[in-house]
This record gives sequence, structure tokens and C-alpha cells, in this order.
Amino acid sequence: MADITRRLGWRHLRGAPTAHIRHHRGGKLLHDGPGLSFWFRALTAALSEVPVDDRELAMTFHARTSDFQDVAVQATVTYRISDPAVAATRLDFSVDPDTGAWRGTPLEQLGTLLTETAQQHALDVLARTPLSAALVDGVTAVRERIATGLAGEPRLPATGIEVVAVRVMALRPEPEVERALRTPAREQIQQEADRATYERRAVAVERERTIAENELASQIELARREEQLVDQRGTNARREAEEHAAADAVRAEAEAARTVRLADAEAARTVRLAEAEATRSVRLARAEAEGAREVGEARAQAQAAWLRVHAEVDVATLHALTGTRLAENLPRIDSVTVSPDVLTGLLAKLGAQAQAPAQEQA
Repeated sequence: MADITRRLGWRHLRGAPTAHIRHHRGGKLLHDGPGLSFWFRALTAALSEVPVDDRELAMTFHARTSDFQDVAVQATVTYRISDPAVAATRLDFSVDPDTGAWRGTPLEQLGTLLTETAQQHALDVLARTPLSAALVDGVTAVRERIATGLAGEPRLPATGIEVVAVRVMALRPEPEVERALRTPAREQIQQEADRATYERRAVAVERERTIAENELASQIELARREEQLVDQRGTNARREAEEHAAADAVRAEAEAARTVRLADAEAARTVRLAEAEATRSVRLARAEAEGAREVGEARAQAQAAWLRVHAEVDVATLHALTGTRLAENLPRIDSVTVSPDVLTGLLAKLGAQAQAPAQEQA
């Protein structure tokens, strides 16, 4: 869009390098070219701005194949206005002298023209192509047909339009049909994946077998070495036992000799102690015999003296001593009960005894 400024009733237009400006006044062309800058009066000026840069027109439309399947076509057409003077006379590129905006919609009209023309040629080629061929080679066929059709369209040069390039990005069927078409390929891919999985498993099994064989060989070698180790340990243990037995024999002999020496010493000591004890016992026996003899002699002498004394004492005194000794040896009597019978007998005996001495004296 051109840049227009106001100054004291005049207007100043400054165009872009990619915009072709045409200025008419009174039916006469005063300015014509891209990137112009000039003053003009709004009441007498007729301005047109035609873009001369390359423009991209994206389009999406649906078509039907020969087997009555709906497909969506996504394409882009690159074009430019090669003859601005012709385009300005065929389409309304006039601009408002106050704002610089287009009074109409020339680019929309141009886009409609290109879209319908391209769609017509695409429909024509797809209507005679089955869906499977369209999905395989349809993009190239549609692109070539659209480019050829637009190049041979007489209205485009008459409008001053040049088609630069045509691109077809995608040609896709309906989602259900696309999923159905993908199924065989997916199945084949899955089969290939399964085959690769099986091969990988086979390789893994082979490697595991090799590893197992290596482990078995290692275990066999380890068992053989363990057998050698056990034999060597047995030999070492046998040697150690023999050495221990020899050492134990030496220790036993030494211990036996020591025990014999200790027994001899103990026997000699015991004999000496027995002899000493026997000598002491003999001495003690002699001493005891001598003491007993002396004690016996003393007792005999005392007994003889005692008998001589008692022989010289009268009978009454002996009776009194006998009663005293008897009293000393009798048990303790707390009380004595004398019955009349006992007392009568005792008195009778005492009386009889009293009478006997009297009779003897008489």
C-alpha cells in the first residue's frame, strides 16, 4: 500500500519498489513505474497501484478419482504481474487518494481466477486416474498438468499475469480409506519387524549357547583345578598330620620321661617321709609306752595307798564313804514320797540295827 501524506491541500505519494504506480489526470498518464514519489491533487488524480513482486497462492480443493474416491489436493502457485499496465486495465487496482488503500479486491479476484483454473486441470487429470495410481504418481501428474494448463490459459497473459512455479505438496484420500490403504504396508512392515525379531532372537540364542558352552568349559576346567587343589590339600594335610604325629611322639616321650622322673622323685620323697613318719611313730609309741608305764605305776601306787587307807579305816567310816559316793553318783531327786509302809519297814530295820549293838555290848 502506497504511503500518502497531506500538505496544504496537496497529497504526496511514495511508492514501494515492488509496487507499480500509474497516475492519470484528465485521461492523461503522468506517472508510470515502480517506486515513484510525486505530488498530486486528490480531486483530479486517478491512481493505480499494481504489485509486481512474486506472490504465493495456497489452495486446497477436493477431487474424485476414476474409482469414485475423494482425494484432497494441497498446492501452491507462485505468480507475478508481468504487465502492470494490462493488469491495471483488466482488474481494479485503483487506490484511494486519501488513504492509499485499494478501492476493490483485485488480488482476491486474481486468486480466484488462478485457483479455479488450477482446480479445473487437476480435476480433469484425477478423474481418469484410479486412487492407487493417484497416490503413487498423482502429485507429479497433477503438478505437471496444472503447470501446463496455466501456461496455456489465454486469459492469464491477457490479464498481464505470469505463472512462475506450481507445487503440489500433498494428495491425500479420506482418513478411512487412507487407514485401509496403510494396513497392507503396516502388515508387511510388521512381518519384517517380526522376521528381524526372530532373527535377533536366533542370534541371541546362538550367542547364549556359545556363552553356555564357554561357561561349561570354564566349569570343567575349574572342577579339574579344584580336583588338583583337593589332592594337593590332602597331600599337605597328610604331611602336616605326619609332622604333628612326630611332634606329638617327641612330646609324649619327653612327657613320659618327665613323668618317670617326677614319679621317681615323688617315690623317693614318699619313702623319706614314710621313714621319717615311722621313726616319729616309733618314738611316739615309745614315749607313750613310757608314759603309760609311769602312769600305771602311779595309779598302782595310788590304788595301793587307797587300799591301805581303807584297810585301816573301820566299817562305819567305809559305810559313810560308800553312802557319800553313792549319793554323788545318784541322779538328782527333787522330791521323795515316803509311804507309811516304807517308813514302818525302815524304822523297823533301824530299830533292829540299834538293838543289835546293844546286845553285843551286853
